[in-house]
Amino acid sequence: MSRTVYCQYLKEEAEGLDFQLYPGELGQRIFENISKQAWAEWQKKQTMLINEKRLNLMDPEARAFLEQAMVDFLFEGKEIEIEGYQPPSS
Repeated sequence: MSRTVYCQYLKEEAEGLDFQLYPGELGQRIFENISKQAWAEWQKKQTMLINEKRLNLMDPEARAFLEQAMVDFLFEGKEIEIEGYQPPSS
């Protein structure tokens, strides 16, 4: 049986993650407040950021940058700017 959370990103009840995917206190906050759908959207953004900025995840600064971007995206409602990426215009 899947769990439901009030997703801070979607601002609605949605299917929660099956287990904590990120370590520590932030990971617990994500587990309790972020849906599978929102996490999947973050994963896409994260991959674009890593590729765009050529981040080395062995570098603590790169990990700190990504973690801040994740918090901004999931909890603060901030759009992640990907340089050189143009969303399709309407």
